[in-house]
Amino acid sequence: MSFFGLDYAKKKESELERKLRANDREYNLSFKYETNAIKTSKYNTFNFLPLNLFEQFQRIANAYFLILLLLQVIPAISSLSWFTTVVPLVLVLSVTAAKDATDDINRHRSDNQVNNRKVTVLIDGELRSEKWMDVHVGDIIKLVNNQFVTADLLLLSSSEPLNLVYIETAELDGETNLKVKQAVTVTGDMGDNIHNLASFNGEVSCEPPNNRLDRFTGTLTNAGQKYSLDNDKILLRGCTLRNTEWCFGLVLFGGPETKLMQNCGKTTFKRTSIDRLMNVLVLCIFGFLAFMCTILAIGNRIWEQLWGSEFTAFLPRQGGVDAPFSGFLTFWSYVIILNTVVPISLYVSVEVIRLGNSFYIDWDRKMYHAHSDTPAKARTTTLNEELGQIKYVFSDKTGTLTQNIMTFNKCSINGKSYGEVFGYTGQRQEINENTETVDWSFNPLADHHFSFHDHSLVEALKLESPEVQSFFRLLALCHTVMAEEKIEGELLYQAQSPDEGALVTAARNFGFVFRSRTPESVTIVEMGEQHSYELLAILDFNNVRKRMSVIVRSPEGKLCLYCKGADTMVYERLHQSCTKLMDVTTEHLNEFAGEGLRTLALAYKDLDEEYFSSWKQRHHEASTALEDREDKLDVLYEEIEKDLMLLGATAIEDKLQDGVPQTIEQLAKADIKIWVLTGDKQETAENIGYSCNMLREEMNDIFIVSANNSDDVRQELRNAWSTMKPGAEEAANFMPERTLGNKPKVVRDEEVNGDYGLVINGHSLAYALERSMELLFLRTACLCKTVICCRVTPLQKAQVVELVKKYKQAVTLAIGDGANDVSMIKAAHIGVGISGQEGMQAVLSSDYSFAQFRFLERLLLVHGRWSYLRMCKFLRYFFYKNFTFTFVHFWYGFFCGFSAQTVYDEWFITLYNLVYTALPVLGMSLFDQDVNDMWSFQHPQLYVPGQMNQYFSKTAFFKCALHSIYSSVVLFFIPYAAMYDTVRDDGQDIADYQSFALLAQTCLVITVCIQLCLDMSYWTAVNHFFVWGSLVMFFTVTFTMYSNGTYLIIPASFPFIGTARNSLNQPNVWLTILLTSILCVLPVVAYRFLLIQLRPTINDKVMFKVRQAKAAPPPLAHRVRIRHTSTRRSGYAFSHAAGYGDLVTSNRFLRRPAVTLTTAFTPLGRTTGFSPTGRSAGYSPTGNALNSRPQDVEVTSLQMYHRM
Repeated sequence: MSFFGLDYAKKKESELERKLRANDREYNLSFKYETNAIKTSKYNTFNFLPLNLFEQFQRIANAYFLILLLLQVIPAISSLSWFTTVVPLVLVLSVTAAKDATDDINRHRSDNQVNNRKVTVLIDGELRSEKWMDVHVGDIIKLVNNQFVTADLLLLSSSEPLNLVYIETAELDGETNLKVKQAVTVTGDMGDNIHNLASFNGEVSCEPPNNRLDRFTGTLTNAGQKYSLDNDKILLRGCTLRNTEWCFGLVLFGGPETKLMQNCGKTTFKRTSIDRLMNVLVLCIFGFLAFMCTILAIGNRIWEQLWGSEFTAFLPRQGGVDAPFSGFLTFWSYVIILNTVVPISLYVSVEVIRLGNSFYIDWDRKMYHAHSDTPAKARTTTLNEELGQIKYVFSDKTGTLTQNIMTFNKCSINGKSYGEVFGYTGQRQEINENTETVDWSFNPLADHHFSFHDHSLVEALKLESPEVQSFFRLLALCHTVMAEEKIEGELLYQAQSPDEGALVTAARNFGFVFRSRTPESVTIVEMGEQHSYELLAILDFNNVRKRMSVIVRSPEGKLCLYCKGADTMVYERLHQSCTKLMDVTTEHLNEFAGEGLRTLALAYKDLDEEYFSSWKQRHHEASTALEDREDKLDVLYEEIEKDLMLLGATAIEDKLQDGVPQTIEQLAKADIKIWVLTGDKQETAENIGYSCNMLREEMNDIFIVSANNSDDVRQELRNAWSTMKPGAEEAANFMPERTLGNKPKVVRDEEVNGDYGLVINGHSLAYALERSMELLFLRTACLCKTVICCRVTPLQKAQVVELVKKYKQAVTLAIGDGANDVSMIKAAHIGVGISGQEGMQAVLSSDYSFAQFRFLERLLLVHGRWSYLRMCKFLRYFFYKNFTFTFVHFWYGFFCGFSAQTVYDEWFITLYNLVYTALPVLGMSLFDQDVNDMWSFQHPQLYVPGQMNQYFSKTAFFKCALHSIYSSVVLFFIPYAAMYDTVRDDGQDIADYQSFALLAQTCLVITVCIQLCLDMSYWTAVNHFFVWGSLVMFFTVTFTMYSNGTYLIIPASFPFIGTARNSLNQPNVWLTILLTSILCVLPVVAYRFLLIQLRPTINDKVMFKVRQAKAAPPPLAHRVRIRHTSTRRSGYAFSHAAGYGDLVTSNRFLRRPAVTLTTAFTPLGRTTGFSPTGRSAGYSPTGNALNSRPQDVEVTSLQMYHRM
């Protein structure tokens, strides 16, 4: 058991297999499985104080100040009062404890909110309402529509046909399109019969708890029979039940053992690189402090031995204190006096600065998303400056870069392109929110969220063009979408993929309305007339075929095959007569691809009845074959899918979030590398890469790594490496300064000629991340401008981040929106969650959150850069002012017999950091900016110095120390020389200790104030008030404490009576102050002037440009979509998996009675005054508008099964 119960329970032995029995709590409790309660909090009422203090004193500085406090209570060595240390120490401990307590209280509230949710549990033969935390493994629970899944469940039965349920996985992966799960038949037959469910005692043997969201293996044993279980039958915690009236499930994993919580990863305490550097510097400072104290202690011993006896007449020694022992005591006395090299106020100030900069993020209206009413949120206050040093960004795709919404934008039909809008002069016009859209009032079944802007397409429909009608008829028939019509005329499509939904929605709005289906038929409404087509076969989609076809018989008895798929696949199967049309359509496809749209080619073929009968018989034999079934079916599909007639092509936009391409472009200019880590398939990920301008046609090469074994992956990576670095050594190029000790070696950044991209899939990545190959993969990937990892698991996402953290001396940021991104977000130095959608798991684990990816640009280039710049300026100045303050003590030791006497008044020592210099540096650290946000966006290169640690590093620290040594020499010896043997203008002596102390501390305050003014780039009214107010405060407090009144009140505490008024009324004193200040500042001004002239930085250049402009630059131009020319069309619009055709045509598929169909449809006549338009407003997979929550409606139709 570790300290204070931090690890209060022994870790259970590794579980190899999970065994459980339904409805048998006593049996299941014997295995000591976790309950369904979760705990993310850290403290409780009893352990908070000791545990929090223990953690705080693990910080070197806090422990150091505690030791100092103990030294100060020893009279023999203490030359300062105890309150000079205890007050700031208690303050910083209290502030930190209050912040930790607040954070943990919020975690407790979140835990309680989740643990106290209600769910219906089957206990002792009856349904009871129980809290989530009281659910155990082996319990059977009942879920209803729109309810969160309580734990990881084995689906037993549901209200839907075929025991299907529809779930939304937004909490897991950020995707809002529905996915389907199906129960085992033996349990599905129990339905909602409570008696049967209560008597069910099936036993499950399955895999132990793990974080694989896409895989499950197990078996169910019931009545002596074994049934295989896979991921299709599992409901994961965090999913939401949709369009399903009810379902029953058996709890397999609860609470921390669920896949959702397993993916949360280990929460680690994140520290910034500046924090880590500060720990090193503090140790160096301690060493230097010991060195100075040793010198002064040796000096004391020598002085006591040589001259100390001359003073014993009026300063007798204590008994038993000889010269060596006096030196020993002096060492500790100087440790107390010189402790200001690391003042505790430094840490108080750092926390205040971080808190202030966090508020700026929370308050930034330019990062507020009005549509979802979501502001940006800094969920931590300790990482702000790290935002200014990001080198690598790891991003999810779905829900982060994209909206997961497809829009039907353009199409090509019979050689004519539709979708553009032209003015009266024939010039193409930009489509925006003000462009007129089609009035769909003529179509009572239209989806009014859909919009289109090209009127000529509807004109073609009005003219009853057979090609246009065939085009939309194909879209209405060739798909696996299901329709639900609870209320007449209100259709809800359930599509396995959003692109299929967009195509069917487009056909629906143009008058070809898919209305319902059975396993044997498809019913559509064509231009107001209802027709039922006999569905004879579905030639299903897979990743090799890249197309799907349906064979239907029309009401007139005509047989026809309709096909849609990737243009490269369809073109190979076209009839020779389509050559000319194919050339024209190819030009249109190139235009669509140039705009980043996803394309499909459409074709059809009339079939002969006799041939089809023969083909169907052979198809039946192939589909029932026990061997080589897939190969035989593929041969038959190839046979019938030839000599097709081309109809045209569709172009769908996979809608990116607003401003994504522009944001990526800006971050690239700031030398930030973006890697996309997605669970999507390679084709989709590549297409988004082109849409975002991450992959470009102009790139020298794009490497695809997709091998399925270790040797081939290694060879593909080597080939990519040798292409980018011909003739270069393959051995890793390590940075030599980091090769000592146990720390991992750091791989040096390498230059490459040209732009390259790397796309690697999950199978290959698993081999690439092996220890023997990880360096080769990392070096190859780092040479590329863009890296896309597709089909990756949540664990692999975290492993990629850890790999870069391990070998690259760079700061990483991970951004995502789903539970599958949590481990990546926790692994990175900084984690960002996309909020505003339904999936909030990533946000809860993140350090920062906002609603749109585009806000990342402002977070890094503005808030991050400013925070880093302010923190670095603060640290440089703080060390300067405190080193200077302390070194004056050191020089004074040589003139006071090394007696550990302070050179300053004790009250000045106490108030120097708390009052006289605290507010000016805080003002600079909270308000300073070199250039405003507009200039930061116009010059992203300003971000680069932060990545290279140019503003604060060991070198900058030692420069600061040298500057302080020089200033302290001037501040001590100039006043000393000026006052030596000096008298007042009335002839009285002024060269006393108190007058010198006052002069030295006055010169010090004024000098550090001038230095602050030189460091400040941006003056506000607050800065003026803090700077000049602090000087006024110094003189006010000085004259007050050195007055007769305070001396009479407490004589022992205010011995400097009259010193201020007697010294500061002398001209030579003010002349000394002026001379000292000039000598301290002059070298700094000269050095900076020469540096700007000879070696100007990017900041100097931009600030010079700002001064030349003499005004803020004009606002940035309105964001426009980045268009790029491309001939690439491999990113076809078809993203669902194989196997849905069989499910749709299943003979066991049952339908509830359909709503009576009507044909209240206004036909498109030649005289219809109708002005249509066509850029789709977006197909939302749940049938809702973008960012709107699904309504609580019951939908029972079959939605295509989708593998998670």
